[in-house]
Amino acid sequence: MEPVRLKSNYRCAPALQQFYTGGPFVVSSDSSFIACASAESIKIVDSATAAIRSTLDADSEPVTALSLSPDDRLLFSSSHSRQIRVWDLSTLKCVRSWKGHDGPVMCMTCHPSGGLLATGGADRKVLLWDVDGGYCTHYFKGHGGVVSCVMFHPDPEKQLLFSGSDDGGDHATVRVWDISKTKRKNCIATLDNHRSAVTSLAISEDGWMLLSAGRDKVVTLWDLHDYSNKKTVITNEAVEAVCVIGASSPFASSLALYQQKAKKRDGSQTLYFITVGERGIVRIWDSKGAGCMFEQKTSDVTESIDEDGSRRGFTSAVMLPSDRGLLCVTADQQFLFYSLECTEELLELNLAKRLVGYNEEIVDMKFVGEDEKFLALATNLEQVRVYDLASMSCSYVLSGHTEIVLCLDTCVSSSGRALIVTGSKDNSVRLWESESANCIGVGMGHMGAVGAIAFSKRKRDFFVSGSSDHTLKVWSMEGLADNITSPINLKAKAVVAAHDKDINSVAVAPNDSLVCSGSQDRTACVWRLPDLVSVVVLKGHKRGIWSVEFSPVDQCVITASGDKTIRIWAISDGSCLKTFEGHTSSVLRALFITRGTQIVSCGADGLVKLWTVKTNECVATYDHHEDKVWALAVGRKSEMLATGGGDALVNLWFDSTAADKEEAFRKEEEGVLKGQELENAVSDADYSKAIQIAFELRRPHRLFELFAELCRKKEAEDHIDRAINGLGNEELCILFNYVREWNTKPKLSYVSQFVLYRVFSIFPPTDIVQIKGIGEFLEGLIPYSQRHFGRIDRLVRSTFLLDYILAGMSVIEPEAQSTESKAELLLQSEIDIPDQENVIEEKDHTHEITASKKRKSNKSKHGSHKKVKNVAYNKVESIQLQA
Repeated sequence: MEPVRLKSNYRCAPALQQFYTGGPFVVSSDSSFIACASAESIKIVDSATAAIRSTLDADSEPVTALSLSPDDRLLFSSSHSRQIRVWDLSTLKCVRSWKGHDGPVMCMTCHPSGGLLATGGADRKVLLWDVDGGYCTHYFKGHGGVVSCVMFHPDPEKQLLFSGSDDGGDHATVRVWDISKTKRKNCIATLDNHRSAVTSLAISEDGWMLLSAGRDKVVTLWDLHDYSNKKTVITNEAVEAVCVIGASSPFASSLALYQQKAKKRDGSQTLYFITVGERGIVRIWDSKGAGCMFEQKTSDVTESIDEDGSRRGFTSAVMLPSDRGLLCVTADQQFLFYSLECTEELLELNLAKRLVGYNEEIVDMKFVGEDEKFLALATNLEQVRVYDLASMSCSYVLSGHTEIVLCLDTCVSSSGRALIVTGSKDNSVRLWESESANCIGVGMGHMGAVGAIAFSKRKRDFFVSGSSDHTLKVWSMEGLADNITSPINLKAKAVVAAHDKDINSVAVAPNDSLVCSGSQDRTACVWRLPDLVSVVVLKGHKRGIWSVEFSPVDQCVITASGDKTIRIWAISDGSCLKTFEGHTSSVLRALFITRGTQIVSCGADGLVKLWTVKTNECVATYDHHEDKVWALAVGRKSEMLATGGGDALVNLWFDSTAADKEEAFRKEEEGVLKGQELENAVSDADYSKAIQIAFELRRPHRLFELFAELCRKKEAEDHIDRAINGLGNEELCILFNYVREWNTKPKLSYVSQFVLYRVFSIFPPTDIVQIKGIGEFLEGLIPYSQRHFGRIDRLVRSTFLLDYILAGMSVIEPEAQSTESKAELLLQSEIDIPDQENVIEEKDHTHEITASKKRKSNKSKHGSHKKVKNVAYNKVESIQLQA
């Protein structure tokens, strides 16, 4: 057996994120992405993988309307704040915004040319806007209620705008507006046939028939030649969306094949359209006979009941371009992608993909199947959703419970079938066959909500459940046939009153001989199977126990508690072997990994932690959740992790220990090669290259040495200018950070000031201002720079004092020619730059005259001894001045 390799790091990959909370959405022209309303923000979602490409934060109000330009370059949005915003999707910035309605904007659409935007609001108005200018071009009044839908005629030459409303009082209208400036009368026609809100509008491919659908359970076909009611189709359900099937659509080819096989084709032009509504089924209609050609047999939607008691299945539908089929949106925030096929004179509507926009709170999850390519989620719903990990599409839904599902477990039976068992608030347990998504067994008997459940690990012929009625039950799975179609009644083999409070977790030992239960009564109990005889009670936690698990290799149990600790207990005597502390709130799950040598835990603090059992050390802590992490699943083979919680986010975690080691080794190898390259560049006096490599290696000390060496050279400015010119904004930011640190030390300040001087000389202020964090860098540079210049100023003034003292001591005498200050001489030397030899000769000549004069004056006043002494002083002074 190969040695155990401890894990040191996991890489997090967000797999399932909340991207749609209901309301408006819009699909791109190539169906590659969907813009969805997610509370106060807008999510741009990849339609293939449900991955969030980007997020647009508008304001603090919920989004009410969305629309895309024909080229998918601009996104239009509005919220309850009535602000209309135009977003550039290439930069993800709001390029312009304005207000115009007196109430919330309920719908909007963009003209096929992309130059006009139509908006309908709760203020009964329909306004037309110039996209580039942001001003109103048309103002339409006439609706008696909230404008619920607007649509331009798809032919840009026919400058028509259609709008539908709910006028109240069992009355709703569709109005046709002329948007050309040549017509005086804007409203061409008022189409009155609906008795409830008009929810959707569509136009036939030839552009001469308008379809309007409403919650009055009818679809009306209008002739646009004379705006007459051509036909009324009774649907017997509140219709939320109507879609015309184009001749080039795969739906149309399947329908043509169906008509041909059924021998119903008469050669006349027929319009096919789709309706979806409150019943949650898709229906296809024929305009000629006003009859339903196809009706979905079973709904893929869980019907929801509104506060007013009305049913809500589908809320919208769109025919996707690029032959992608039909997209239907449900009231519980799901996106269903359908395709239509004709087989043996029958039409079949296939659910190709299901994207779930919002999962609410995730309470439990487990990997499904031998290869663990699926993930089963229990959320605050009556169904269990099973996701394909490759595409994160919801593959199927397990429906049967009448209350929220609280817990689940999975296993692969001895016959190779993937099984799922669930416990619910409806006091029942259900056994599911994963591949067929059928319920094959139902267990009734608990008097309270079933909050914990676990399969056997070895024989896989029973499972154990724990309930809020304080009892533990063992359910037998014997007698389940492979070809079972209807659920059978499961029988409990053993029952025991296990705890004084709710049971939160149960676990079965690897050899199926023991079962452990954890409860809110702060104890965990180990029971011997099959008769549930008590073995030991584990006492020591100060709060309720949320999770229990057997070690795969040792005779011990791990528990996670609300007292923020994890404990390992010996089964033999019930003693606590180890305690792990580190979570700042309740620990909700703790599981063994790496053959029982490590632990992974999650808690109410939103953290996921990796522990080593032997050393009690927390190896890593991950903060990738914004709320409690209720659910934790570990893959049996790959030991891939999955976490989910109150933030409706599912994260997948992959072991990156080996990859991190390889990356560290690669970086170290690259560092050695780069270091050698740096030394070679220095030896070749290629300072520009050396500085660039020092930046790449992030070696500030070596970088300082290079700059210091350059400062001592004659061509320092040229070398530094060449090196700095090749730096980008990110490297300049790093340079400013280094310079700020060097500037704090007086010994290093001369280099930092010289580098700063060259940077400010090379780059214009407009470029420097763009550097990230430049304000903070300057705040750190200015005080120390003022201190350094103050010190230099004091040193210069001290030199004047020294001159005064030496003059007073008759070491030097002020000359008429040397009345200028040293600062002026220094400035003059910088401006004129005289020849060095002339300067030296002039200085020598001046000092000779000075020395002779001093000797003469000293000879007349003092003796010979002072003469010798003064000569010595003059020699010293001349050397100092030349130096």
